[in-house]
Amino acid sequence: MLISRKPSPFLWAYRAYVLAFFIFLAAPLVAAGTFAFNDSLFPALPWQGFTLDWFFNDTEPKLGMFHDRRLLRGLYYSFVIAGFVAALSVFVGTTNAFLFVRGDFPAKNALYILMIVPLVIPGVILGISILVLASDTANYLERTIDLELEFLRPGIFLVVLGQFSFVTTITSLVITARLKKFDASMEEAALNLGATRARVLRTITLPFLRPAMIAAGIVAFLVSFENFNTTLFLVGSEAPLTITMYDRMAKVGSTPVLNAVSFFLIIGSGALALISILVQRDKTDR
Repeated sequence: MLISRKPSPFLWAYRAYVLAFFIFLAAPLVAAGTFAFNDSLFPALPWQGFTLDWFFNDTEPKLGMFHDRRLLRGLYYSFVIAGFVAALSVFVGTTNAFLFVRGDFPAKNALYILMIVPLVIPGVILGISILVLASDTANYLERTIDLELEFLRPGIFLVVLGQFSFVTTITSLVITARLKKFDASMEEAALNLGATRARVLRTITLPFLRPAMIAAGIVAFLVSFENFNTTLFLVGSEAPLTITMYDRMAKVGSTPVLNAVSFFLIIGSGALALISILVQRDKTDR
């Protein structure tokens, strides 16, 4: 005889909490995406009708994001910066993984903790610290030996350096976790069969790490692309999209074109996050 049990009050409360939690997370994103299609000059109710003008219109006052040169320029700089940060972070993160998994040297644990520290330091502090160090160095060299190093002034180089300082910690942790799962006996077997260490690395070890490297690169790209607090202190005239949107908000206020940009970024970030999840799945899970 089967006895049906009604869900306990605790279970109903837990379900309600989970539902409220996801609504809390999704509501701002849904609102931003919705007002991107509102046929109004202001991102607010009442709903004035559906339109794609905030994406594709080429005339004022409804200049779409794909015809707004300043927004497109910011988008371009964001892609450039995020590309450099992702590439550098994956390269250094891979070397860090080998260093901390395969290496055996004094103060290894202390250096590992030191590597993680930038991840917990507020981005504002990182930005200010790098700006002060770079500016003081540039001023000292210019004052003492009359050497002007423009790359130490606010600009793309400092933005990449500032973001790289903490993003590389993320890639190092992701790739290190993957390398710890590697069966070293596969390398030993290949070496016993006459393969060189370079060939073993290229044909066995790196292919095993490739999913983690791709996923870490995607995460690094996304973190760099959306970074604001560190970038704000290091940016020059080549302002990335986050700074451009902040400047537009401060001077003009919120407009539906910013909602259109937000919707575009939500879709793009979601697609990249999905790719990151898929590439990390083992073949046995597929």
